[in-house]
Amino acid sequence: MSNRFSELSLSEAPVIKTTPPGPKSKAMLETQASLESSVVSYPKGMPMAIKRGKGATIEDVDGNVYIDMFGGAGVMAVGHGHPDALKAAHAAIDLYTHTLDIPTDVRATMVAMLRELLPAELSRVFFGGPTGSDAVEQAIKLARYNTGRHEIIAFHGAYHGMTGVALGLTTDESHRAGMAPLVPGIHFIPYDYKYRSPFGGPEDETDLRAAEYLDLVLSDSHSGFGKPAAVIMESVQGEGGTIIPSPRFLKMVREITTKHDVLLICDEIQSGLGRTGKMFAFEHAGSDCIPDIVTMSKALGGLGFPISAIAYREKLDTWPAGASIGTFRGNMAAYAAGAAALRFMKDNDIPGYAAELGAKMLKELKKLETETKIVGEARGIGLMFGIEIVRDQKTKEPASDLAKKVRKYAHQRGVMIEVGGHHNNVARLLPPLIITEELAMKGVEIISQVIRDIEKEI
Repeated sequence: MSNRFSELSLSEAPVIKTTPPGPKSKAMLETQASLESSVVSYPKGMPMAIKRGKGATIEDVDGNVYIDMFGGAGVMAVGHGHPDALKAAHAAIDLYTHTLDIPTDVRATMVAMLRELLPAELSRVFFGGPTGSDAVEQAIKLARYNTGRHEIIAFHGAYHGMTGVALGLTTDESHRAGMAPLVPGIHFIPYDYKYRSPFGGPEDETDLRAAEYLDLVLSDSHSGFGKPAAVIMESVQGEGGTIIPSPRFLKMVREITTKHDVLLICDEIQSGLGRTGKMFAFEHAGSDCIPDIVTMSKALGGLGFPISAIAYREKLDTWPAGASIGTFRGNMAAYAAGAAALRFMKDNDIPGYAAELGAKMLKELKKLETETKIVGEARGIGLMFGIEIVRDQKTKEPASDLAKKVRKYAHQRGVMIEVGGHHNNVARLLPPLIITEELAMKGVEIISQVIRDIEKEI
């Protein structure tokens, strides 16, 4: 296993020639700060300017080489510069770049590829605007159009995007601040967050109680909830802190929504396309949790080309021509690269590889729960991980400052990660799915040592 995909990444990583940011990076960061918006965020947590990316590695302009354990927030599923995706994209660009929704061979190849990967029940595909937010907007629009109902139920810890309805469905106050009033008719209920169960009591009952709460608000005429058009759920919560629901929870949500004649939307923008050890994360619940609508983006573009799509059941295909449009739904380079990447993923059983390698990584990360006092929980599914950093394991007091130190020190030692979670105290890892075992375990070793060193400082 350790030699699989080694040719896709730079041979030496990490290599730190000068503590980042080096002089060339500093100059470019200063130019960016003087000309671009103050909202720019990633260079503040990982100060660098990038020269190139290859596979699961990135080189900055100062010659530092990093193990990429963030993968463009989950976009780079088959890594940077994957040769199959590059070849397909170049071939498409020579023919056409933009065709709206007029059919082409490349578009047909992408649709056929998705048909191979999706459950048969999700028989219709719609490509909308270029971002995950667009997919969420289209999913909600489709649900409302079909049901004639307006209200939507989402979950605590949800991240669904930064536009209109998608932002209204996102719970992070830092994104919502100053934006009120947002879209009306959206309600939030607890998710299956075992480590910080909103219900108290045994952690292993959190999923039951969360599902029962959903059933309650849909059954009780005094709950304050009108009958919604849909329930939207991340099959694994990403920005919320890599919160992994039980298969039982996923099954119960499907059963409850079906019982109440409410559509179920599974947001697979981050967790889908091989990330969690299944092609789609809802598949961890087997055939008992096939949604009515699924959203896709991020890895769908193969090389980071912007593209989004929804897939849905035949019975929902009721809207007339032109009821929903988007200028950039005809991005041929994205279709070509995406289809090639998905073909590579299927032919090489990338979900299975992610599951096997992820289990090895998680086994090492779980040791931090007993070997340190500041890791409350290390959790993961496939190649999607969260390390919850706390001030005290007993009180579970979040330590966002320490989590940011983990990101900073890891970056200085050549590993790129991000921070998220309800309290911004979760170190998050989303490496490319073609990362070698050697690079993955080296990255885990560095992150583990960083956490131990931070603990010594406090």
